[in-house]
Amino acid sequence: MSTMFTEPEERVALREAVKKLASKYGREFVEKQAREGGKMTEMWAEMGRNGFLGVNLPEEYGGGGGGMSDLAAVLEEASAAGAPLLMMVVSPAIVGSILARCGTEEQKKHWIPQIASGEVTAAFGITEADAGSNAHNITTTASRDGDEWVINGQKTFISGVDEAQVILIVSRTEDAKTGKLKPALFMVPTDAPGFTKQVIPMAWKAPEKQFTLFLDNVRVPADALVGDEDGGLWQLFAGLNPERIMGAAMSCGMARYALEKAVAYAKERSVWKDAPIGAHQGIQHPLAKVKIELEQARLLWQKAAALYDAGDDFGAGEYANMAKYAGGEIACNASDVAVHTHGGNGMTEEYGLANLMVAARLGRIAPVSREMILNFVAMHSLGLPKSY
Repeated sequence: MSTMFTEPEERVALREAVKKLASKYGREFVEKQAREGGKMTEMWAEMGRNGFLGVNLPEEYGGGGGGMSDLAAVLEEASAAGAPLLMMVVSPAIVGSILARCGTEEQKKHWIPQIASGEVTAAFGITEADAGSNAHNITTTASRDGDEWVINGQKTFISGVDEAQVILIVSRTEDAKTGKLKPALFMVPTDAPGFTKQVIPMAWKAPEKQFTLFLDNVRVPADALVGDEDGGLWQLFAGLNPERIMGAAMSCGMARYALEKAVAYAKERSVWKDAPIGAHQGIQHPLAKVKIELEQARLLWQKAAALYDAGDDFGAGEYANMAKYAGGEIACNASDVAVHTHGGNGMTEEYGLANLMVAARLGRIAPVSREMILNFVAMHSLGLPKSY
């Protein structure tokens, strides 16, 4: 971003191109796929053909050579068009970023071109039932056996595994010197023997499903280990900051969609005399408040992405967390105001806002709860004692 707080012409053009493509699909297509058990494969493939999925990945490996600012803009526009692609948070953002920054040369050459084109969709497995996203409490382990690694453990609330050909599993290995467990990342094919999945029934309707994973003596070759065995947590956080930035951008896109629908309805719906309901402050003010909070949240994710693209990992982490918090809040607030503006119509399937309210709530919970973000900001931004 420039000091004028305007995006470069290339990103503005990128937004317009994505908006045009995503609008061909929109809410109706997404809801049809969710209702019939379908997927977003058609849109995903078209996004890949147009270079939108890998816009953040290195050009020398088939990506667009842009940054997280560009990829987040792509997802925000798709979401604002009513067609959010949840797996964009995972495949090019989390997994693609970790591979680009931490992977071996062979791993980059093998995986990044396929992720950038959309030919391969990669899932990400970190969350466990008794650990959440706390990497220190993860019990999934990987042990050496000759020239292979053997992985055992369980994961839960893992998105899109049925659409993925490979999953980046966060496990722990034993340090040969200290005997302590340390985090390690592995690219695991979803058709590997011993790898099974079980769908988790969710209350909101979406094409992307959530899964519990079971890894029972899953064997992968030595080169499935991403980067350095002793790389530590920084390799993991190379993907978690993008995850928060992308989550914020998707939430902002959802809020834009809800606000646009609410404003349009407020302009055309008339109850008292000949004036539309949008002429009344009781309707206007909540919508104006949403607009203000939305622009605040968008500025936060744009700053977080700019810091990440500049290589400032700590600064990016601070603002990515704040952006994710603000994005989750505005998505919930915007969908609530949109439903209220529509009255009874807001709760019908025809208008598609009630399901949006449930989906928006995800931004307050995943990939990290807003309470943990407040803990992070209190501790790292304000210098207060650790409270948990």
